[in-house]
Amino acid sequence: MAADTSLHRELPLDPEGRTWVRIEGPRGAEAWLIGWPPGAETGWHDHGGSYGCFVTAAGELTEQSLSVPLPSDGWRSLELYEGLDRSRVLPEGKGRAFGPNHVHQVENRSQTTHAVSVHAYYPPLPLQRRYSRKGRTLTLELVERPEDW
Repeated sequence: MAADTSLHRELPLDPEGRTWVRIEGPRGAEAWLIGWPPGAETGWHDHGGSYGCFVTAAGELTEQSLSVPLPSDGWRSLELYEGLDRSRVLPEGKGRAFGPNHVHQVENRSQTTHAVSVHAYYPPLPLQRRYSRKGRTLTLELVERPEDW
């Protein structure tokens, strides 16, 4: 899907915010084609216990993540140890997979170029938890369900 440029052309691109289209994923997975204008980012979030992966189809994305899996339930605020932050640049054609307790944020740091990516989740996303981050403190702010997207 990431290599299918005809699929990318179906995605409406907005200069102000991310755009997305749900597409059928393989073997019961949920997949999304996402457009990222310059400077767009997700904020810190998880994927509600689903396994996931994403590939940059055009442009370049940067992922910031934590190097340890966090518990998915039972907490509102965590103090993180130093040295847990990881950053990786994902140019066109590169991607990554992650497990069910992965917390990250993704951004298009370009000031001029739209990025496009393909994301897949299994099982399909039951929810997404959104977090704020101040220094080493990660705080649960919001739980979104599919009907919110």
